[in-house]
Amino acid sequence: MTPSSPIILNSDRLSVEIARPGALYAGTRFDWSGFITQVTLDGRHTFCVPEDYRPGQGTGGIGLCNEFGIDMPVGFEGTQPGDLFPKLGIGLLTRLDKPDYSFWYPHKVAQPFPIEVEASTSSVTFTVQPLECRGYAARLVKTISVSGNRLAIQYRLENTGSQPITTNEYVHNFVGIDRQPIGPAYGFAFLQEVAYEPGMMHNVEVLAPDGCDLTFRRDLEAPFYVRLANLAASRQPQWVLVHRPSGVTISETVDFAPSRLALWGTAHVISAEVFHDIHLQPGQTDAWRREYEFYG
Repeated sequence: MTPSSPIILNSDRLSVEIARPGALYAGTRFDWSGFITQVTLDGRHTFCVPEDYRPGQGTGGIGLCNEFGIDMPVGFEGTQPGDLFPKLGIGLLTRLDKPDYSFWYPHKVAQPFPIEVEASTSSVTFTVQPLECRGYAARLVKTISVSGNRLAIQYRLENTGSQPITTNEYVHNFVGIDRQPIGPAYGFAFLQEVAYEPGMMHNVEVLAPDGCDLTFRRDLEAPFYVRLANLAASRQPQWVLVHRPSGVTISETVDFAPSRLALWGTAHVISAEVFHDIHLQPGQTDAWRREYEFYG
């Protein structure tokens, strides 16, 4: 095994490939720890696809990859161009000469966070050690495990600094079941009543809402984006995606009340993003869990 070879987790039904921190992805958007590049069910069905197949396009996302602070960056406020600020799961970034933070900007990683990895055949734990930056510091422990047809991600974030941490976390979920194009063959369901946020529905003419379900009227060509609110904690999945001809399905269940849910997609990929808001005073810890279930 080489330092760049992926971590492989196995159950009796799932095989999960996870990139080693900084090996496959070394960008400044997605968390380097637990970067899940493929999930295979029963040796037949795959779920993870790249954000964009075109070289150099997109932000480098693949499969089930999470991001901290897409619009709530830790320690960015009050910095000047050239100052450092922490991007959780990655390291200390150098602020660009821009008025606002955006994941689209090509930030420089001034110093990556040290990441320790402990793996077994069915689970792996990533410990992202803190680097203090103007009073901001946090230790992230993420454990990914598989059992049967389920994949679980357990998070523990501890504020080890002297400044409060206010941010959010979500998993982008770049999914294309068996690489089938996104269109009428797919069905997307929410198992609770949701509200569509006005002004956050782009290219929705390709969607036909039916109660809590979304049906694609035709194969997608242009990207779409929908943001939903009015979400609550639930023991049921927050969302379910099915490829109707094959019956292959993926769902995500969380143990927190989401602050919002966003749905994005284009011709080859669809992504549901369940957001968790984080507010930590110095010394406080937050823990949360996501569980994916795969059927075929």
